[in-house]
Amino acid sequence: MFNLAVVKMKKERRKFSAGFKAKVAIEAIKEQQTIHELAAKYEVHPTQINTWKREFLDNADSVFSKDKAVSKDDSQEKKELYSKIGELQIQVDFLKKVLGK
Repeated sequence: MFNLAVVKMKKERRKFSAGFKAKVAIEAIKEQQTIHELAAKYEVHPTQINTWKREFLDNADSVFSKDKAVSKDDSQEKKELYSKIGELQIQVDFLKKVLGK
């Protein structure tokens, strides 16, 4: 009698770029082909295409908003704040040593 071990290979998830998702979503919005035709063409599940289409339409207004400039300023401000936190932490550690705590 042989004991055959069944080895299950873990299937790695596919990762799609934002550009690919946008391309598929735009084609779905155009409605020149059905969702099932697009799913077969791009080898993606129809539910996934509908999800990308919905997300695309929900976030379409952000393309024309001016919040992008604010987010760049926020990242610079974050860097400055983290730097300041680091300096203050060094001072606190130094004072703890000096005071013997």
